[in-house]
Amino acid sequence: MRRRNLTLAALAAGGTLAMLPGAAAWSAEGSYPDKPLRLIVGFAPGGGADALTRIIAEGLSKQLGQQVIVENRPGADGVLAAQATSSAKPDGYTLLMGTNTAMVAAPTLRPTPPYDPFKAFTPISSAGQFSMFLVVPASLPAKSVNELLAMVAAKPGAYNSASSNSASELAMLQLLGERKVVNARYKGDMQAMTDLLGGQIHMMFTTGTLAPGFVKEGRIRALATLLPQRSALLPDVPTGGELGLGKLTITPWAGFFGPPGLPQAITDKLSQELQNTLKRPDVHAQLVQQGFEGYGMSPVKFAEFFRAQYEAFGATVRQHNVKFE
Repeated sequence: MRRRNLTLAALAAGGTLAMLPGAAAWSAEGSYPDKPLRLIVGFAPGGGADALTRIIAEGLSKQLGQQVIVENRPGADGVLAAQATSSAKPDGYTLLMGTNTAMVAAPTLRPTPPYDPFKAFTPISSAGQFSMFLVVPASLPAKSVNELLAMVAAKPGAYNSASSNSASELAMLQLLGERKVVNARYKGDMQAMTDLLGGQIHMMFTTGTLAPGFVKEGRIRALATLLPQRSALLPDVPTGGELGLGKLTITPWAGFFGPPGLPQAITDKLSQELQNTLKRPDVHAQLVQQGFEGYGMSPVKFAEFFRAQYEAFGATVRQHNVKFE
């Protein structure tokens, strides 16, 4: 009887403790995670985004001591994956690998946005940026960005560009400004690259997965990268910042989000472990091979970066009256 009373008293005390400020957060952080996590990605297995998600998931699993299961939910420009995350229980066991497509393009370009990205998710950490290079065929005389822009300005409408996603298309619009170039939209970078190699396309922003090999073969020329620092894949290629192209604010990025209402203690723990994951030598080496520059951010810094990207994307869309089908 005495032990029963003590147990009841302890439970009562625990209930009181849970109502104290910070007590719930402390408890969640102390026991989390105690089961596998689900990491949702809005692209099909085998693609670039899926590959890097699985690399990071494996590293995060080692950091947390729990399995991180990658779940593919392709379709609707990543919206299906985003909605599945947004509606999940905010307990830290369902996360989203979000990219420009679902987090910026879909809510910006659709007449009826599928969600408010700043209310429907909790920013946790950046994952990093896809390596993107401005490339031209080797047959084009331009040896620099300035030479390319001068050529385009001298013959309005005589040149064309290619893109396979909204980030690359808007980055090209920012680069060109008022200069007139016809853009051809492709379903994938490889199809666009094939036409660039054949001379039918004059310029494009392409990924680090494709560009390095063709540059080293001398078949294309890389003039600039959208990364904030030079890429180890093509270290001789300058950044937009080095070239004074401060207007290139569109960057193809990826980051981690949770459902709305994710407890701060869990958000902070996940963010720190994701940052540690991206610093792991094994993870870093594999991401570099995928043409991905991995780096983490605190939740606050990532939220600031996310909003800046959203606003830059929207401003470019409005400025150029971009319409996507």
